[in-house]
Amino acid sequence: MRVMENKPSYLIFMWILLLFCPLISAQGALKTLKTLKTLEPLKAPLLIDTQAIDTKASVTQTQFTQLVQQARGQSVYFYAWGGDPQVNRYLQWVAQRVNTLYAINMQHVKLAQTSDAVSRVLAEASAGNTTAGQVDLLWINGLNFATMAQNNLLEAQWLGLLPNFALTNPDQNPAVTMDFGMPTNGMEAPWGKAALTFYYDSAHTSSPPKTLPALLRWSKLNPGRFTYAKPPDFLGLSFLKYALIILSQQQEPAILAQLYEPPTAQSQALVLAPLWQFLDQLHPYLWRKGQYFLSNGASIRRLVDDSELTLGFTFSGGDIPGAVERFELPLSIKSYAMKDGSLSNVHFVTIPFNAQHKAAAKVVANFLMSPEAQAKKQQPSNWGDRTVLDLSMLSPEQQLMFHPSKRHPSALPANNSSPSLSEPHPSWNAVITTQWEKRYGAKQ
Repeated sequence: MRVMENKPSYLIFMWILLLFCPLISAQGALKTLKTLKTLEPLKAPLLIDTQAIDTKASVTQTQFTQLVQQARGQSVYFYAWGGDPQVNRYLQWVAQRVNTLYAINMQHVKLAQTSDAVSRVLAEASAGNTTAGQVDLLWINGLNFATMAQNNLLEAQWLGLLPNFALTNPDQNPAVTMDFGMPTNGMEAPWGKAALTFYYDSAHTSSPPKTLPALLRWSKLNPGRFTYAKPPDFLGLSFLKYALIILSQQQEPAILAQLYEPPTAQSQALVLAPLWQFLDQLHPYLWRKGQYFLSNGASIRRLVDDSELTLGFTFSGGDIPGAVERFELPLSIKSYAMKDGSLSNVHFVTIPFNAQHKAAAKVVANFLMSPEAQAKKQQPSNWGDRTVLDLSMLSPEQQLMFHPSKRHPSALPANNSSPSLSEPHPSWNAVITTQWEKRYGAKQ
């Protein structure tokens, strides 16, 4: 049993609002802070029981059948980011399938940022609404999950009721029970994987950099052809964390271990110094000589399409072929993964403690982990989001659903393997952003 310190809730949540959510507004942050301050703080620290999920325990068909019967005719309000047309279309398909299979009416409530839904649940909790919450299912990970779990705002121990969770083979794939290094304790269901993926215009370069040191050398030979978005943009932070992990691997093991614990003044000085040294060398060779940084990572794709940049990166590698097909990127684009590692994480769905339609929400979460839904989602034309399932747990017929007969020319090559780099402790996001702003923000 591991105990998390009970940090002041409003401070933790402000990290989310200002430093983690890519589209958050200052007005929304202030509104949510007022809501959060009315929430009664925890009387005791949050207990993280790493043995809470018995992944070997079988789920009887009778249990799930009863759940399905309870769910029939219910509506599910699925609060999920709505900023990508491909994702929205996929969720429309999910809504059609769960209606056909289970007579569930799923409504996708489109969010600009996850914190909007978290704020709603916080407001309901502070008003004493414990049974009639408006959020039934929520797409979530990272600090948003940590804050909701620490404030007892999530339904407990429901993941073990879902038979499809066994298909993730959690005993051999512990990432599906960890959210940014924190145990999920049965409060989240995994439904997708993401990894930092680079792409380049083969019409302008035939040898893209495959490691962090190679990226620096390539940038010096190709000045102005690469950049990253400034933090707290999600993609910008992801690039900085990738660089930080690679640089920390070159230090003593104890320094790398500090990345997976809450930062202290001492660990910040030890861990971040190599990152600033690297960036000081890299920035003069970036787009606009590193004097200006994009405010969001999505703009990188536009600059690559306009031939201002040769090299870009994304956290959804499967989306690159779709972008080429939509003429958002040139036909000469190729994808690849860095040989020294790819920052990776799993994203989840969760159920608030006061959801009105918990049975239906659990059935929908189970469907999201089904081979049918996972295979559809992994197809680049639908989304390109990687599956959380262990394909060895599936039948040969089901495995074929995940192997398209023809791979898109711009897609990540099947043999392009890359070590998976786990996300640092979520509280490093705030530290990296604050320190980056102090060093480089004044130049903007």
